[in-house]
Amino acid sequence: MNILVCVKQVPDTTEIKIDPVKNTLIRDGVPSIVNPYDGYALEAAARIKDKDPDTKIVVLSMGPAQAVNALKECLAIAADKAYLVSGRPFGGSDTLATSYIISQAIAKVEEAEGKFDAIFCGKQAIDGDTAQVGPEIAEHLGLPQVTNGVETEADGDGLKVKKMTDDGFEVIGIKLPCLITFTQPGYEPRYPSIKRKLAANRAEIPVFSEAELPSIDLSRAGLNGSPTKVFKSFVPPKKSGGVKIEEATAEDSAKKLFSMLSDAGVM
Repeated sequence: MNILVCVKQVPDTTEIKIDPVKNTLIRDGVPSIVNPYDGYALEAAARIKDKDPDTKIVVLSMGPAQAVNALKECLAIAADKAYLVSGRPFGGSDTLATSYIISQAIAKVEEAEGKFDAIFCGKQAIDGDTAQVGPEIAEHLGLPQVTNGVETEADGDGLKVKKMTDDGFEVIGIKLPCLITFTQPGYEPRYPSIKRKLAANRAEIPVFSEAELPSIDLSRAGLNGSPTKVFKSFVPPKKSGGVKIEEATAEDSAKKLFSMLSDAGVM
């Protein structure tokens, strides 16, 4: 099986800062990580390869030059090849423009790696939380899709996907080629081995700019191709601490709480 995993390098959200003028994330000096949900997608692909060693896993990312670090991390974990899409005209792309650019890049990667049987994505990126890019890629490519997958396995000429729902889980069969987005499974993704880390550090990762994507319509990329406009971004102020009630018994604590709420006019 030939699997493409789309990944994104994101800022460590424990240290997010926002430019108050541009309304964009300040990434300079902020540690970057592989988007955790994309890590779950990579693990799902790796588990298929565990059962079928002939499976090939290719990772693709769109972002600045530093995103090669995220791709090398994926190579160290399970991926066989990696590609980066990076170019100034792509900067400022919203989810619609990003998914269009990636769909064009996928066609370019397939020239070297062959047609992909499946495309795996994280359900969302932790810096945007839109959960739109994966499904939009599927629409651009005309592929059937399943979202919120937690596990998947080969099933004849398709895949069997365990999907998380509001009420629990359901199992869906889908024919290849297809696209699946993944959420957090009930197990932890694997760690890279020393041998793979050393090989990943030596890997040369091809970078596709707009020049390598001759069929791309740049009017659909970047800020000009992004219908989403952000008027204001901000970090919510920290709330002051509440009141801690510690009486001798749970019943006394409940009475104290009731009394306080009554005095405040809440009850």
